[in-house]
Amino acid sequence: MHHQLLFSMATDSMLLNIILLIVGIVIVLKGADWLTDGAVTIASRFGVSQMVIGLTIVAMGTSMPEFCVSMVSALKGTPDLAVGNVVGSNILNTLLIVGCSALVAPIVVKPSSVKRDIPFAIAASMLMLVLCLDGTVSRIDAAALFIGFCIFMFVTLKYAKPENDNDATATATATNTTAAATQSAPSAAAAIVKAALLLVAGLVGLIAGSNLFVDNASFVASQLGVSDAIIGLTIVAGGTSLPELATSMVSAKKGNSDIAIGNVIGSNVFNILMIIGITGLVKPMHIAGITPVDLTMLLVSMLLLWLFCRTKYAVKRWEGAVLTVVYMAYLAWLIANAV
Repeated sequence: MHHQLLFSMATDSMLLNIILLIVGIVIVLKGADWLTDGAVTIASRFGVSQMVIGLTIVAMGTSMPEFCVSMVSALKGTPDLAVGNVVGSNILNTLLIVGCSALVAPIVVKPSSVKRDIPFAIAASMLMLVLCLDGTVSRIDAAALFIGFCIFMFVTLKYAKPENDNDATATATATNTTAAATQSAPSAAAAIVKAALLLVAGLVGLIAGSNLFVDNASFVASQLGVSDAIIGLTIVAGGTSLPELATSMVSAKKGNSDIAIGNVIGSNVFNILMIIGITGLVKPMHIAGITPVDLTMLLVSMLLLWLFCRTKYAVKRWEGAVLTVVYMAYLAWLIANAV
């Protein structure tokens, strides 16, 4: 009976709800793509550097599916789905996405990521574990997370500079290419208008897709007797992590290891500190289905990634296989306990 109030975008047909759930994922992902493209174009037109764009707009853009789904879930009274989405996405990002990417091609990791970025992601995971042990995310907890996000952004932007001459050359080349493309555009005003329309369309898609997805995911879960927490940790987490999976796999294949690993680390920090922080400030959450095992796995996955990255600053193929197997074992544990 509890779920009947939530399904403004669900039907009585299980098959139709599953179809609508998939449609919701597609709309959310496309909306995030449009939002990111529009924001990057506008930022470029106003002279914002590619480094800053990548660290802020693009990183936030790839986390927008998780943000919208978690926010809508919390507002509609399914906090387990909201928190489960973030916890499940981070575990999937760290174990499955990095694992599969390393299987495609060994991932080279920059020393700065091992010394600064990954430890920050570990600290965020540890903070999430501690704050959620009492089964609630209060506004004070959320404020602590959001302050952590602000600190992360300050530190990231402060050290946002090329680490060596090769990086500097690559950055300069990218900037020159962008400038040339800007100068050759037929109309700067038209480009900005198009980018603004993309941004708005992306935002609308994210909101509509999130509503569609959450309503139907919750309905399917209730009909199958599966908890919102399990659905959030698996189906919802997998759906909202598709952008990270695609980006990291393609980047690894093309030899852009820094993008592959940076995408995962940045997304994990954004998911915990920004998404749960903002969502908890808007709507404090009581979580019952997210277990200490899930929260511990969140922390252990980051520690395992950090351990592998410390070995010659690379994630080798066999280490990628280990990460993938660990995720499959965790998924099997979830399914076994859901039955």
